[in-house]
Amino acid sequence: MKQGWVYILECSDGSYYTGSTSNIEKRISEHRIGTYQGYTANRRPVKLLWSEHFSDIKYAIAAEQQIKGWTRKKKEALMRGDFETLVELSKSKKSPDTRKQRHGSTSSP
Repeated sequence: MKQGWVYILECSDGSYYTGSTSNIEKRISEHRIGTYQGYTANRRPVKLLWSEHFSDIKYAIAAEQQIKGWTRKKKEALMRGDFETLVELSKSKKSPDTRKQRHGSTSSP
């Protein structure tokens, strides 16, 4: 079983990028030098703000998908280790009918 990491980068424009990988050192290096094409390629430099190790890459991928749907405030609470605020932010203030779905891997300031 292949290990994995989920991580959050801060881009030069202040946005966050969430990703997952089986080789964190290599992937962060690719983001920093611009060889990893995609969202971060034109938003360098990037800074690693947070990462979490998983014993199996499939769990890292699942965590990445979950985090990608979070608001910026939830991501910041996670990075601070502020789980009380994370729980509060997870409680919906709107009815399920009016809640908007969020997609993508970025959060803008």
